[in-house]
Amino acid sequence: MSGGLLVAGTTSDAGKSVVTAGICRWLVRQGVKVAPFKAQNMSLNSFVTTEGAEIGRAQAMQAQACRIEPTALMNPVLLKPGGEQSSQVVLLGKPVGELSARGYHGGRQQQLLGTVLDCLEQLRGTYDAVICEGAGSPAEINLRRTDIVNMGIARNAGLPVLVVGDIDRGGVFASFFGTVALLSPEDQACVAGFLVNKFRGDVSLLEPGLDMLHGLTGRKTYGVLPFRHGLGIDEEDGLRVSLRGAVRESVVAPPVGEDVLRVAVCAVPLMSNFTDVDALAAEPGVVVRFVDRPEELSDADLVIVPGTRGTVRALEWLRERGLADALVRRAAEQRPVLGICGGFQILGEHIEDDVESRRGQVDGLGILPVRVRFAREKTLTRPSGEALGERVEGYEIHHGVADVTGGIRFLDGCRVGQNWGTHWHGSLESDGFRRAFLREVAAAAGRRFVPAPDTSFAALREEQLDRLGDLIEQHADTDALWRLIESGAPQGLPFIPPGAPA
Repeated sequence: MSGGLLVAGTTSDAGKSVVTAGICRWLVRQGVKVAPFKAQNMSLNSFVTTEGAEIGRAQAMQAQACRIEPTALMNPVLLKPGGEQSSQVVLLGKPVGELSARGYHGGRQQQLLGTVLDCLEQLRGTYDAVICEGAGSPAEINLRRTDIVNMGIARNAGLPVLVVGDIDRGGVFASFFGTVALLSPEDQACVAGFLVNKFRGDVSLLEPGLDMLHGLTGRKTYGVLPFRHGLGIDEEDGLRVSLRGAVRESVVAPPVGEDVLRVAVCAVPLMSNFTDVDALAAEPGVVVRFVDRPEELSDADLVIVPGTRGTVRALEWLRERGLADALVRRAAEQRPVLGICGGFQILGEHIEDDVESRRGQVDGLGILPVRVRFAREKTLTRPSGEALGERVEGYEIHHGVADVTGGIRFLDGCRVGQNWGTHWHGSLESDGFRRAFLREVAAAAGRRFVPAPDTSFAALREEQLDRLGDLIEQHADTDALWRLIESGAPQGLPFIPPGAPA
């Protein structure tokens, strides 16, 4: 078998990432050597590969679905928003500068097409199949001329396109039809058919509509995936409503001890890698919530200040909201506070930033004896070490260089009493360390909370990916999907007017 597929969507968040991961896991279970690919990703949730390249976390999770190590080839262009109008451009895992949306779509994006196609070709030369994920909608007619992630990549690489629609939002038939009808004849020839996502109810009631859609477009529906809680993989943007649901669907076991442990995460602007707290949400008896008011910290046993793409902006936001004063009071009372990456920098004495915000020297909260200077070069590493008597692995993505002047060393940061700070993302996914840390927090908070002795975050991730593979295997037309990946879009697909405007 040798082939590929582009999974597009009628909208953002239609389920492209989940479907791509599910197809990848289904294929690898059939003995197919498969890899994921997303030409261009916009996300504040990123990951560091073993070669020190930064890519979107969704592609890292899709690589895990394929049971392979992620590489920069799988996400050659990553855009990390830094405000309303600009993003950091990460090319082949390394930052190459900041661009406005107009500057990127005005010419820079099209210049990257050759690089993107070369990466895809390298993957296709190595793997039996490459499952590509689009971005947004392929029918964004204002952006089609410079598109390198949807129909631009499909046309240039000869990929068939499967369009995913979220029926839970409503209007899925109009979305499917309208998506095809706004494409040029050449683009329409790549669109093989549709996949309905998040369906609730009796599929037999939907089938007449699918037959009508086939009659209108000449394109079949390759499956109807039922609505399932907890199927989301690491998100690109936004905050999920239920962190626990994103880890596993089943009811989480009751606490092992007599108490629950309450964790409050400060929802700072431009929050990055909020997936750090997923491992806490997976623990029986740990309740995680995002907060933006100081009174919401009062009953928390642990407060986390997470990573952010705008450290100084987040610090100002904390002060404007009164959260900064609440954090300082809490720290003085030796009630547990954990700062991760940008949050670690915020807890320090001062920040010298001529790179990200260009605000020069700014006073931090003074909770930890740390001074931070922003370097132009970004630190991208996969460190490992020991803390609280347990092995820990993580990854670092930051411009800030920390000079730790006191306290007890904690990973690459420090600890002063019950105030902790580190640049390491992902450390809480190390099961032994997470349990040891939660025991410390529970003792400091006076909670009779006991970490479950057998929670394996890696096993939960694998369980989640297997459920995605099951979804495809049980509810998609896998024979037809196999032919599509192997042979491309069917010939003679009809043109649906009006097509793309000139």
